[in-house]
Amino acid sequence: MGKITAIKKLKRLYRVDLSGFDDEDKIYLSEDTIVHFFLNVDKKLDDADLEEIQSYDQFAQGKSLALYYISFKMRTSSEVRKYLSEHEIDNTDQIDEVINILTKNNLINDKAYAENFIEGKISMGSAGPYQIKQKLITKGIDPLIIDQALTNIYDEEKQIDVAYKLAEKTNRTYGQRLTLKQLKDKIIQNLMNKGFTYSISSIALESLELETDEENETQLLYTALEKVAKRYSKNYEGYERKQKVTQALARKGFSYDDISSALRDYTFPE
Repeated sequence: MGKITAIKKLKRLYRVDLSGFDDEDKIYLSEDTIVHFFLNVDKKLDDADLEEIQSYDQFAQGKSLALYYISFKMRTSSEVRKYLSEHEIDNTDQIDEVINILTKNNLINDKAYAENFIEGKISMGSAGPYQIKQKLITKGIDPLIIDQALTNIYDEEKQIDVAYKLAEKTNRTYGQRLTLKQLKDKIIQNLMNKGFTYSISSIALESLELETDEENETQLLYTALEKVAKRYSKNYEGYERKQKVTQALARKGFSYDDISSALRDYTFPE
């Protein structure tokens, strides 16, 4: 049997000095623990009491840390769990208890987190469903919760609207720098990289109603031809050089007819 000889308030915790215990002469406890067990100077404790107090304090400190962590912004249960583990709350059962209590009090809500995250991305017009899902998965949210939230919030009409705005932005950026085919390929690729399906990306692209600017396309072709011809003229000549140039320009998205027409009037550098 031992007892408490002193209790001193520190910056965040209380230092509790003990006597009569072989392995403990002081312990550090949260205010919640002090109040919960009515701890005071001269209070008598046995080993079982001490073990119960320390076990409860792990939970109390974990809850305090979790409340501090979620006070800045919404967090997922997985993020809170990781935060507690990184801050020396190493008892899995106690972490589970903290998560459960905060969840019951709606202070942690993965469903609400997913819904707010999706709404934010839609408002910003910055991502499609697949990219959003991948980001939420990295935050530890159950894929089933994510799928349900996406189904309820991010319907096809909203996807097309966001995809169309992103397609417009790509068109403004690259419209005069690419041929029509190159531009369409660029828009589709960008939208799919943002997390939209090929179907939604195609609908957004068609909605732009892009048309060929023949003068710009001709200029782009001749500019590309100059660069490619210069490169291949160093190591090739004649028919082989012409084939290499044709293949390189075709890979850039120019049509074979336009390439052949340009080559008929082109003089290769010596």
